[in-house]
Amino acid sequence: MKERLQKAIAGAGICSRREAERLIEQGEVRVNNETIRRQGVQVDLAVDRVEVLGRRIRAARAPVYVALHKPRGYVTTVKDPEGRATVMELVERVGERVFPVGRLDYTAEGLLLLTNDGALAYALMRPGGAPKSYRVKVKGTPAPDALDKLRRGATLEGQTLLPAKVHLESRGETCWLRVTLHEGKKNQIVRMMDMIGHPVRRLRRLSVGPVQLGALPAGKWRYLTFEEIGGLREAAGLTESGERREKPAPPRARPRPQAARPRPLGARPRAAGARPKNGPQAGPRFTSGAAPRARRTSQDESSARSRRKPS
Repeated sequence: MKERLQKAIAGAGICSRREAERLIEQGEVRVNNETIRRQGVQVDLAVDRVEVLGRRIRAARAPVYVALHKPRGYVTTVKDPEGRATVMELVERVGERVFPVGRLDYTAEGLLLLTNDGALAYALMRPGGAPKSYRVKVKGTPAPDALDKLRRGATLEGQTLLPAKVHLESRGETCWLRVTLHEGKKNQIVRMMDMIGHPVRRLRRLSVGPVQLGALPAGKWRYLTFEEIGGLREAAGLTESGERREKPAPPRARPRPQAARPRPLGARPRAAGARPKNGPQAGPRFTSGAAPRARRTSQDESSARSRRKPS
């Protein structure tokens, strides 16, 4: 079945859709021995030969979901042009090719998800997806108004950030903060803390949606449970078929009851139980068991007078 090239690459477990678009622009993708640099090319992995970084890709088999405790000093990418160690070296024994969901900075540590489920990865990286919680050590102690600025949704380099949950855990020359984000811009927490004048000294991600880092040792990984996978799909707004769930339409407002028309000044009040003059109930009023009496016209009256005159 034909699908967009970047989606096919992500679905094969090579990298995220965003990373696939970057590889296409850099000329690292070939389709049927032709280098592709434009987005939106349609391919069928069952028919077309697609190569990424010199390696042919095939459609992924069963989806795999992995939680990794990323140590400091590793790059969150499939391949690093500077030759630094990547997180892919830590998950070589997974058995299936997976790719990172989002990023953790080179000096950051903590929970990192990896999968070959391109639809879920793409949905989790969208703004408003699964919340991500961090424990952050910063220089000094931020003032309450500085933290309130982050809670309201600050403007960072012309970009409006979503409101963040920020909790101060300690005070002193350095302090610890608990921060929860609903988006994942590049180096977001580091840039946020620099903006309020408190540089980051240490950063650890504790959770992504329902998945917790827990006691997983640094450099080790584990498979996600069925409950965690279902929770991630729910947080990302995905249906069972992998489609993004549409937001329910807002309920329609009920029509307001029509106010009774005011009666003209001087009008006599209507008796209780009387029928209106117009409307579905309007009509002649009959007494029980009696036929209506015919109304006599002026012609009938003149005929009656002529019959009473003597001849």
